[in-house]
Amino acid sequence: MMLPQPNTPETLFTYAAPKLKFGPGAVDEIGHDVAALGARSALVVTDARLVATGHPERIAESLRSAGLRAEVHDSAAVEPSDASLAAAVERAKGAAPFDAVVAVGGGSSIDTAKAVSLLLSNPGELMDYVNAPVGGGRAPEHPVLPVVAVPTTTGTGSESTTICVLDVLAAKVKTGISHERLRPVLAVVDPELTATQPPGVTAAAGMDILCHALESWTARPYTSYEHKRPEQRVPYCGSNPIADMYAERALRLLAGAFRRAVEGDAAARTDMALAATFAGMGFGNAGVHVPHANAYPVAGRVHDLDADFRPDGYDASEAMVPHGMAVASTAPAAFAMTFEADPARHLAAATWLDPQGLDADAPEPERLSAVLRRLMRDIGQPSGLAEIGYTDADVDGIVSGTMQQQRLLATAPREVTEEDIAAVVRASMHHW
Repeated sequence: MMLPQPNTPETLFTYAAPKLKFGPGAVDEIGHDVAALGARSALVVTDARLVATGHPERIAESLRSAGLRAEVHDSAAVEPSDASLAAAVERAKGAAPFDAVVAVGGGSSIDTAKAVSLLLSNPGELMDYVNAPVGGGRAPEHPVLPVVAVPTTTGTGSESTTICVLDVLAAKVKTGISHERLRPVLAVVDPELTATQPPGVTAAAGMDILCHALESWTARPYTSYEHKRPEQRVPYCGSNPIADMYAERALRLLAGAFRRAVEGDAAARTDMALAATFAGMGFGNAGVHVPHANAYPVAGRVHDLDADFRPDGYDASEAMVPHGMAVASTAPAAFAMTFEADPARHLAAATWLDPQGLDADAPEPERLSAVLRRLMRDIGQPSGLAEIGYTDADVDGIVSGTMQQQRLLATAPREVTEEDIAAVVRASMHHW
């Protein structure tokens, strides 16, 4: 179903990104960088696994050497929930005051840091700020504490975005908190920190990079919206020339680096870190759509399955689906569904990802899907939702969870119905 034509088409797009420091050794300068913000006391938010690598304490020492008080909290949970975020906030309040938060880790650590930053500086409870209709959709009343993000995985993009993603346990769905103030003020991207990333994490997180770029590139154009008043503008404004530039560059980097990075190639890891940065700068403004909307219930409802899915490379104490894996789980079918909205963009993306033309013979509506399936098979992703443990009996639940993500679905290049999502989910039970 094509998008309706706007009565008064939008003529403006917006763009924002954090300051960026990129390259091997970038993290060694973090004490100087945080001190330059005027901070005197910093909370380092990370997770227990990363504490064992020594990265968080190394960063804390750099902060102390620059004259700051620094405390490390391993309060981030993998795939954070409302419960884990609330616990992290309470722990931080007990050690406050802080005037900066440094996130060290993947998206889970960065999103936990965003929640801590928000609730150390604003009144109310976590669920007050969670996107409606799941939460209250409240906007921050005051500036949040500045967040400096140090990603140690290549994929999340959270270092560039205004989003904090969480699993709301009672609702059995993933959702988020979204506000411009949550965007980190500085992203310190040091590819050397990803050397400890297991192959399974590289693969799952890399699929997040890929879908960030693809969804940004295929998002509905900013000109397809009704013209907004200034107070109506949101960070996700649709595909636009600046976001397009970053998405294309990310996809071209991924074509050459992704498989090699999973195999452990150091140069490829640097390219993946750069691709993640570019993709974050693209989707953090254009937005994401169907695969990410589907990912929230796919990851959120796995706890209710009889299956006990444990992804490679993750120290999971219970069934879980990493975010990037959840996003990828329906991506081939989702992009087949959106193809007719803009065939040229889908075909261009397929060509960038498959420069050797290995899937050039696939029918045009299925070409991008074929490229994705080949890549997912090569890097060891699940063969479909069925391998995770889902069955046809779970389709309605996933559809219901997806349809709650209207903030994301509004960025899709075509109108999306429950029937469309159900067809995508059924087609995603088996990719090969």
